[in-house]
Amino acid sequence: MQQSPKMGYDRAITVFSPDGRLFQVEYAREAVKRGTTAMGIKAEDGVVLIVDKRISTELLEPRSIEKIFSLDDHIGSATSGLVADARVLIEKARVESQVNQMTYNEQISVDTLTTKVCEHLQTYTQYGGVRPFGTALLIAGVDNDAPKLFETDPSGAMMEYKATSIGENRQEIMKYFEKEYKEDLDIDEAITLGLQALVKELDEDPTVESLEIGIAKVDTGKFEKLSEEELKEHISHLEELEETEDEETEKETEE
Repeated sequence: MQQSPKMGYDRAITVFSPDGRLFQVEYAREAVKRGTTAMGIKAEDGVVLIVDKRISTELLEPRSIEKIFSLDDHIGSATSGLVADARVLIEKARVESQVNQMTYNEQISVDTLTTKVCEHLQTYTQYGGVRPFGTALLIAGVDNDAPKLFETDPSGAMMEYKATSIGENRQEIMKYFEKEYKEDLDIDEAITLGLQALVKELDEDPTVESLEIGIAKVDTGKFEKLSEEELKEHISHLEELEETEDEETEKETEE
């Protein structure tokens, strides 16, 4: 029986394949790709995090699914991938935030916190007897009146984005952002952009039960999750825009 060329290289996290790959890290990325769709969009007056919670059955209590978390007063995070792995990283980030506050008597910056989380991720790619975290985070917040948005990778890499997506359907969402994103968006427009991406690229109708949205505002310097009433307002606004677009399309067709 002929063995696969990668057998022996994908069983230990510390072993590189001959072409320089760590297969366990790549498998962890596949776990992220199977996770729910999460988006981050930077606006002039803040940052928006949007998660489609993917309610698979009516028997499930939607409020029991949490994919957006507060890490500090001014920083939040959206997750995709293995939920249990994400909780460990969220707790790690919260501890680092409090340590920084106690040590330096100031809030931790978004990039510093992201770096510390990624350093923790990287250690799980370098030692035997462990596996990489099968989750990715979008970390968003406000530093010195400037919005920040970072994405983490199971390898420990970090990237800063203007708009990005993780989880299932990442490629479709990224293509939509590349076409439609503008740097002069405000928070409400950024939320609308994210919801439009769900509708137009994934053909999904957002609902209060399936959505989770968090925002970090420049003017308050705080991160907060939107209430059900606020979610309803944004969904209603999206529906109004769709109706207007349909009417304009019909007029153009008639002409």
